[in-house]
Amino acid sequence: MDYQSIELEDIKHWKKELLRFIMAYDFAIKELTTKINILEDEFQHIHDYNPIEHVKSRVKSPESILFKIKKKGLPMDLPTIRENIRDIAGIRINCSFVSDIYQVADMLVQQKDITLIEQKDYIQHPKYNGYKSLHLIIKIPIFMSDRVEDVYTEIQIRTIAMDFWASLEHKIYYKYNKAIPQALKDDLRDAALSAWELDQRMERINAEVNQIKEEEHIRHKQAEEELVFPPEFLKLLTEEKQDD
Repeated sequence: MDYQSIELEDIKHWKKELLRFIMAYDFAIKELTTKINILEDEFQHIHDYNPIEHVKSRVKSPESILFKIKKKGLPMDLPTIRENIRDIAGIRINCSFVSDIYQVADMLVQQKDITLIEQKDYIQHPKYNGYKSLHLIIKIPIFMSDRVEDVYTEIQIRTIAMDFWASLEHKIYYKYNKAIPQALKDDLRDAALSAWELDQRMERINAEVNQIKEEEHIRHKQAEEELVFPPEFLKLLTEEKQDD
């Protein structure tokens, strides 16, 4: 693009469109955050349990977008950028247990206005460094004053242990400028395995607790049924009272 040939009006128009471009992703984050909050409240009310521990969101900065444009060799064209960079808006959901991850993902993609574009399951197929997470690329419509835009958003769903490992791994790589010794890479991979073993152990404990609760519920229900007087006995009591 020959920036010297751009007239002032073109620059103003580009700036306006760029601001609206970024705003659409911010609106997508707000829309999805509202959906997640509703699902949390509903799940808590119905099941007396909330599978979501924490939610974070972000929209890539213009600098990050420009860096990715350069890295991918894309032209400075908003429709092209919109179609080829699908993680400008991002939401990260931390769940209590591994099973919660898939349940939350199902609840989200079953929303009628959410279209699942791509799913990458790094839990069943972790990255070489040990990274685990479920990644969804979805598309959601955003209703603006003069148009409707379908906005791509990346959703990452992981456990607290997975997020703890991923956050520290990112900091270590950033600190060492992504050039860390192989021995440290091996240690990080071992740490990822330890985090996974912790997730599996907590999943088993949770399953055992749920089993105990279910058995107690059945016992209480049976006890309540045993306290119900048979109709013949109640009829007899009624007759005796009438005789008195």
